[in-house]
Formats: sequence, structure tokens, C-alpha cells
Amino acid sequence: MKRPWLVGFGLVGLLVITLGGTVAIGGTPIGWSAVYRVVGHHLLGVGGPIDPVTDRIVWNLRLPRALLAGLVGGGLAIIGVAMQTLVRNPLAEPYILGISSGASASASFFYLGFLPPVLSKSLTMSVAAFLGGLATITLVYLVARNGPRVSVARLLLAGVAMSALMGALTSFVTFSSPEPDKLRAVLFWLLGSLNGTRWAQLPIPAFTTIFGLGTLLVLARPLDAMLVGEESAQSLGMPVEALKRGLIVLAALVTGTLVAVSGAIGFVGLIVPHAVRLLVGIPHRRLVPLSFLVGALFLCWADLAARTLLPAQELPVGILTALCGVPFFLVLLRQRSYQFG
Repeated sequence: MKRPWLVGFGLVGLLVITLGGTVAIGGTPIGWSAVYRVVGHHLLGVGGPIDPVTDRIVWNLRLPRALLAGLVGGGLAIIGVAMQTLVRNPLAEPYILGISSGASASASFFYLGFLPPVLSKSLTMSVAAFLGGLATITLVYLVARNGPRVSVARLLLAGVAMSALMGALTSFVTFSSPEPDKLRAVLFWLLGSLNGTRWAQLPIPAFTTIFGLGTLLVLARPLDAMLVGEESAQSLGMPVEALKRGLIVLAALVTGTLVAVSGAIGFVGLIVPHAVRLLVGIPHRRLVPLSFLVGALFLCWADLAARTLLPAQELPVGILTALCGVPFFLVLLRQRSYQFG
């Protein structure tokens, strides 16, 4: 029983070091002491004189981005846990119900000018993306509902179908766009980007992610019961249908919010839960918090690589998560000690 606690404390320490490193490393290297001095000055009012340029780089540019990377990575990881448990499928991930595809289509329509002027004037790109994801998951849920029950098979099939439809709409509007500069910008966003993050963008994703983490921790025992099947969980007194509806709503809220601020960053919610199961086993009271920490670490590292790998150029972070994640996932699946459910 000591192992999960040791792993957890180790991950927390590594995350603190990683956040410091992602702030210090960049096109303009900044010493660790300067990073801590800037943070201490803003949070505690301590520290000596601070160079204005260093202060702006650390506090206004890199630190908000690093924190958002942690929130997005952790949020996608815990929703990946929830989706894999909901459908009892190891290939499930946060985008399986079409939320990211709907958000991407809506954002593309908005940014490339395909929405009616009345709507485009009253929305921002993030709000448009969130509403698109919400509309998609609502339609998927209505299709999957069979009276008072939600069919998992229908849920998966409807999610795949809506993902394909939204992907086709996204391709159509990007192909039809006459403005190459806007097209490049929206394609960059569709592949996932944390560029330009500001403090004002953090409160909503922070609230929804922490809310999702807390909810899944409260539901740890029902989630464990769901892994053995709906009938078995129901025989243990678990409100299976209410739990399924709650997980769908939670996934829509957290995933829609995160996609709205970062674009569709793939593989985090698929890979991280499997890696954590290999470390600490299946129980959700361990799996959920440790998945949050590993997801935050993974995306912080990926984002750091995305902005430093090529000189004077930034890669979409979704490319890095795929390049790093897929080989790792394939190796993980070869581990004899690994099991799902």
C-alpha cells in the first residue's frame, strides 16, 4: 500500500520541478533563481529587484502556459479514465464521443467566417468551440438513449458517426476557405496549441478540471464496480444509469472546456490511464489522482518540446503527443504485467 503514496509524492515533486523547468527553458533562457524570484514577488511580495523583461517573460508568457498545459494534460487524462470505465474499452479516450470533432468544426466555421454575422459578432473562438462540442455530445446522447437507459454500444457508434460528420464539415470549410493565413492558423489550432495563453484564460479550465477530479474521486467505488459489468454493478446497489449519464455530462463539460482553450490534443487521455494502471493497478482511488499528475507532466514536457525543438518556430503540441505517445503505448501493450479491468 506504500507504493501509490510514494509514486504520488514523487510525481508531485517532479511536476513542481517540471513547471519550473518549462518556465526557465526557452528562446531566452532564464535562471531558476530568477524564476522563483519572479513567482515569489508576485505571490508573496518577497524578492529583490526584478528585471522587467524577465518578469514579463516568466509571469505573463511562460508561467500561464505551463499551468494551462498541466491543467489540460491532467484533465484529459482523468476523462480518459472515466471514458474507458464507462464503455469498458481500453481504446476509449476523451474524444470518443465526438466532442473534439464538434468543437473543431464549430471553431473552423467561426474563424474562417462561415457563421452568420449575428453569431460571429457575439461569440469568441473558444465559446464557439465549446458550443460545438456541447451540441455534438447532446446529439450523441439523444441517439444513444433508449428510454431511461443509455446504450453503451449506441453511444460508441453515435460518437464515431458524429466524429466522422464533424470531421467532414471541418475539411469542407478549410478546403473552401479563400484566406491562406487564416487557414494556417486554424489548422495549427486543430492540431493543439497552447500558444498565447494568458492568466485570464486559466480560471474556467482550472475550475472544470478540479471539479472533474473531485467528482471522479468521489465516484471511485462506483467506477470500480462498473469495470465488472453493468449487471454486476447494479446488483451491488450502484445507480448504473445515473452514473453513466453523470459521466457523459462530466466528460462533455471538462473535454469541451479544455478543447476550447487548447484545441484537440490527442493521445493524452488514451495513453496516460494505461501507463498509470501499470504503475499502481486498477482501483480508481489511485488511478484518478495519479493519472491527473502523469497527464500534467506528459503535456508539460510535450509543450516544452513543441516550442523549443525547432529554432524560431513552434510545432503544434498535438504532433508531439502523437510522436511520443504512440511508440510508448505500443511498448506498454507488450508488458506482460499489464491488464485492463
